[in-house]
Amino acid sequence: MIAPEARNKRVGAIALMIALGMLALGYASVPLYRMFCQATGFGGTTQRSETGVAPGAVVGKMIDVRFDANVSPSLPWQFGPEKKVARVAIGARQMAFFTATNLSDRPITGTAAFNVTPEIAGAYFTKIQCFCFTQQTLKPGETIRMPVIYYVDPAILTDKEAGKLNEITLSYTFYPDKSAVDSGRVGG
Repeated sequence: MIAPEARNKRVGAIALMIALGMLALGYASVPLYRMFCQATGFGGTTQRSETGVAPGAVVGKMIDVRFDANVSPSLPWQFGPEKKVARVAIGARQMAFFTATNLSDRPITGTAAFNVTPEIAGAYFTKIQCFCFTQQTLKPGETIRMPVIYYVDPAILTDKEAGKLNEITLSYTFYPDKSAVDSGRVGG
């Protein structure tokens, strides 16, 4: 039989290990969730190309890509796509441009959040290069033109549900960059 003091120490050590494990899981949950979404396209999360190369167009297979742009009410920017819809060949490398204008009298840094709809398309929409991968700082009154280079993976054609799609919407929302505001680098 184990002495009560030894048993209490053992229970305390197990409780401490469980608490530390839960704390570690709490810190790891955001990056793990992000990796899960990027791997599966969950929630309309797009894929990111590691090679920068599109697989090549599938002859005769086209899809419409609609571009949507939004700005947080707390960000005094005007933001939108240069073209609202593009008819693209599946598998071919494509480029779209968005413009942003700082309507304020101070420099402001923004960050774009993005997704695609329908959500099932996220697993097949791959970005090679995007303004959304980094912060964007605009001087007062400045307008910039920002590209996104992407392709729709030909694997979409083998998916029973996603293969029926005839349109994908790529949506961006710009927010003031909290890290730039917190560090005092630029206004927000």
